[in-house]
Amino acid sequence: MDRLNAIEGMTCPKPDGAFYVYPSIENFIGKTSSAGRKIATDEDFAMALLEEQDVAVVFGAAFGLSPNFRISYATSDEVLNTACDRIAAFCAGLHD
Repeated sequence: MDRLNAIEGMTCPKPDGAFYVYPSIENFIGKTSSAGRKIATDEDFAMALLEEQDVAVVFGAAFGLSPNFRISYATSDEVLNTACDRIAAFCAGLHD
């Protein structure tokens, strides 16, 4: 959560006993990725993140939580750190 909250424009509330979090990407809607993909929805964000940074997340609309995405932390610290690095790089590349 700390790594995700450190990404400028992203907020990640603390979960209540779950093994996943739902970071908000509200501030990234309407942006364009460094590869030129328009981010109009959380599904666009999730697909661009997968295609451009090889990070798989689930878009929040699938759970009625848009504009967020879901990421599980039921994996190793190494995998999570790599994912956070890639998510941060992806977000840093978003522009108007």
